[in-house]
Amino acid sequence: MALIETHGLEDPISEAGKGYWSGVGSRLIRDPVTMICLGVILLLILSAVFAPYLGLADPYTGSMIKRLAPIGTEGHILGTDEQGRDMLARLIYGGRLTLFIGLMPVVLAFFIGGALGIVAGYLGGWVNTVIMRTVDVFFAFPSVLLAIAISGALGAGILNSLVSLTIVFIPPITRVAEAVTSGVRSLDYIDAARASGANALTVIRVHVIGNVLSPIFVYATSLTSVCMILAAGLSFLGIGVRPPEPEWGLMLNTLRSAIYINPWLSALPGLMIFITSLCLNLLSDGVRSAMNVKD
Repeated sequence: MALIETHGLEDPISEAGKGYWSGVGSRLIRDPVTMICLGVILLLILSAVFAPYLGLADPYTGSMIKRLAPIGTEGHILGTDEQGRDMLARLIYGGRLTLFIGLMPVVLAFFIGGALGIVAGYLGGWVNTVIMRTVDVFFAFPSVLLAIAISGALGAGILNSLVSLTIVFIPPITRVAEAVTSGVRSLDYIDAARASGANALTVIRVHVIGNVLSPIFVYATSLTSVCMILAAGLSFLGIGVRPPEPEWGLMLNTLRSAIYINPWLSALPGLMIFITSLCLNLLSDGVRSAMNVKD
């Protein structure tokens, strides 16, 4: 479980806290692997956001005459898919949905699970019991099986994929948030804040959140690559994004029949998923090291 070195009993708003964040930034900049991965992720995000302005072919318009054109075909650098649609355009536009569905559930789970965990860890007692025992129910199922079950029950679609993946990632983030909050709750400056007459909401907002946010955030970043792979897997199984939307997992599914005809073309969406998930993992490791987070 992720814990962070707190360097004594310092409050995060102190000068020492500011120096800590400066140190995090300098360590990140000095880590070439982390910076390269950050550059790749930013490039993917920017290309997806500004895809309409890159002069690409229409990702929805195909030609049966040009179907499964090989890589390097004139006018289609990365070839065409099973319906003759430009693969380069499909991959770049597909990054929009893949990254969105891969990152947004973790962001939502970070806020929801973080809030639940902080409340449970600080208040303790029956509140902690109700929240954590409810969370434990979800740990009875593997994350992949739980995501498939919820998506299957809700039906295919972008919104349903977001809901199912968010539900999957709330429990682990809640558990980490509860653990680090329980450790902070007994520190001296928290006791001093209570003794001064501050209510629970004020103590959580002013003193607790600043000290527990870092390890929760670092743990959440480690889930982004898993979320993206799960999202692509749901689309591959037909319970995620619906055709004809470009999405890397869905593209893998539709290109399965072409693997014996043009295997390199069929591997492109999988290669994009691999590169993106690898960069997200390495970026998460770099952030964890820079923030002095240890298991």
